[in-house]
Amino acid sequence: MKKKKKSEVAKLSFKEAFNYPFKRAKGMWNILWIFLPIFGWLALAGYGVRIIQEFCKGKFKELPVFKFKSDMKLGFFMFLKAIPFILAYLVVYSLLSLLELGFIMTLLDIFIVPILTINFISKMTISSFFELKIIKFVFTHFGDYVVAVLKSILLCIVFVFMILILVGIPALFFTENIFLADFYRRRVKNTKK
Repeated sequence: MKKKKKSEVAKLSFKEAFNYPFKRAKGMWNILWIFLPIFGWLALAGYGVRIIQEFCKGKFKELPVFKFKSDMKLGFFMFLKAIPFILAYLVVYSLLSLLELGFIMTLLDIFIVPILTINFISKMTISSFFELKIIKFVFTHFGDYVVAVLKSILLCIVFVFMILILVGIPALFFTENIFLADFYRRRVKNTKK
């Protein structure tokens, strides 16, 4: 049996990730705010930010309590802070499309944008979306990152099948970034830079 290094942080298991939205199942009803245009969407975005922040702190116990007003405010300000990155991303995407370099765009979407997004959500500053130095953690721990991406895809597939019994939609929405946030917690946040 392989011993863990003393400084190594425990990984989130697939079972824990799957069970996460069901430990406080009534929290999944919050997905219904999606039917309230703009205000509901912003509130869900803010709620999603809080969920990912909890993941980054290793809090996988249960869905947090939804707070419409504060979540909507958080969602709105996070959207405003994300605009510079969205514009930069669109410029890069347009250039790569013009040069017919779709493969590079796919690589950016898998290996760079997710870790920068988690960093942005964790730190909540505009500059954190542009901290390109954290990309080194993806490639330093490449195997671990790929496993996190594959687990995310597998969890997504499981919850897509569960859409037939309706719980799959909120479960998918609220756990979408659970493994990438866990990677960030273990490999970026808890590592001396």
